[in-house]
Amino acid sequence: MTGTDLLTEEREVLLANRKTTKAAKGSGTIRKRSDGRWEARYSLGFDPRTGKQIQRSVYGATQKEVRQKLTGITAEIDEGSYVEPSSMKLKDWLDTWLQDYIGNVKQATVKSYSDHVRINLNPALGEIPLSKLTADTIQRHFNSLQREKGLSAKTIKNVHGVLHRALTQAQRLNYIRSNPLDAVMLPRVEKAQIKPMDESDLKRFLGAIKGNPYELVFFVTVFTGLRQGEVLGLTWDCVDFQENTLFINKQHGKVKGGREYRFSSLKNDRPRLIEAAPGVMEALKRQQTLQARWAAASREAWNNTDNLVFTTELGRYLSNQTVYLAFKKVVRKLGMEDVRFHDLRHTYAVNSLKSGDDIKTVQENLGHHTAAFTLDVYAHVTKGMRHASASRMDRFMQSLEVPKDSSPKPSPNVHSVSGRTGR
Repeated sequence: MTGTDLLTEEREVLLANRKTTKAAKGSGTIRKRSDGRWEARYSLGFDPRTGKQIQRSVYGATQKEVRQKLTGITAEIDEGSYVEPSSMKLKDWLDTWLQDYIGNVKQATVKSYSDHVRINLNPALGEIPLSKLTADTIQRHFNSLQREKGLSAKTIKNVHGVLHRALTQAQRLNYIRSNPLDAVMLPRVEKAQIKPMDESDLKRFLGAIKGNPYELVFFVTVFTGLRQGEVLGLTWDCVDFQENTLFINKQHGKVKGGREYRFSSLKNDRPRLIEAAPGVMEALKRQQTLQARWAAASREAWNNTDNLVFTTELGRYLSNQTVYLAFKKVVRKLGMEDVRFHDLRHTYAVNSLKSGDDIKTVQENLGHHTAAFTLDVYAHVTKGMRHASASRMDRFMQSLEVPKDSSPKPSPNVHSVSGRTGR
């Protein structure tokens, strides 16, 4: 190798070392831009395909602000925890999330998520890149949903839930470093007041439904606590007259946002077995007899291929809306306009608790996730039950008290030995 070759080689090594030193991964520079903002540029190393330096910038109003940002970023690069900001817009990520990442959820849930994205998220936030989506921006949007659009606190909580799930997945994929939803404050959700019928109202209601086309639907509901979709989705193969049980494993109703009626899984996907009161089973026998009469009268027109317990006179399913309107007509005549069909379920629960059923049994009959949830919903009833329990214990304690004049007396056969002397 000649002297010239050695000099050339040394020069190339020197230049390479200088290049590496000047633009080492995590290094950065700060300058003031012509628009008045400060810019900090930092290096992510070199693109292995092109050999070109990969540089990114952060901006701020002051030199101190961008220096702090740069320090934080370079520290993350050194630690290996740096996540490069994503330029993907929120709306594009939400589309991807809805298509690929929401898992095996009910069709109604998919529709609910999609509606919230389309109506309550994309119009205001969809154009913002994921990397620039901040808690402040989201907070202001949620506040406007409540103040300007008049959405309830519960609806806003649902919108928050959809966006939080989507951004949590984006965080797992390293599209964002943290989830801005974690710092957002939600409006307080007021717990809905339940309105069960008291004993006198229940008696009036039972009298008013006599002869109503939906009498047996209402009767079975108020004495089993089934949801409307569950009672309308009850099939004869789930009714056991020998054991007096109902197996609740599905519901029937209109597809949300559509016109089709069909069976679907339960609200919490937890089938349950209910041991019904004999009076309920008698009502179901009456319904069975009634259906047999309808089938004989309608002949070829009879069509109950779904084996439903409650049907029209031709065997077709009952519309949720039709049953609901019939119910509202009854309660309005009784002056109970505020009572909803779902309050039949609450009425059952309250009467079960007052009758002495333990909270675990009531929870399982209602199909709640936990007994704690049941206790929370019916706290006012259980408070009265606790008071009654304390009163019963007090009466029991009093029954055990020994009367004052019944203290033990010496036996007449026992002689005093106080004056006894020894030999």
